[in-house]
Amino acid sequence: MKRTIGISVGVKELKDKLTHYLSIAKDGGRVVVTDRGRPVAVVGSLSEWGGEESNDERLAKMARAGLIILPSVGGGFLRVKRAKIKGKSLSLTVTEDRR
Repeated sequence: MKRTIGISVGVKELKDKLTHYLSIAKDGGRVVVTDRGRPVAVVGSLSEWGGEESNDERLAKMARAGLIILPSVGGGFLRVKRAKIKGKSLSLTVTEDRR
């Protein structure tokens, strides 16, 4: 496992080259993410948090250490009541408008 230490990257560049920076983290490196020059996050490998543990166990360990906040149980998409509209469907209206 190679280690890369001291890489700092802005949010935009991280978004543009995410695969590259994730491969650095996977190889044991750490990437400090900055927003307007101020450090806001660190991207690193989960393997640092326990060799034989599952990812869920590693994440739980990080949460207990106060390093991350896990999503609430039953998270996911918010259920929204479907709106009922009178008249033509929206897709038909848009199609007619484009003609």
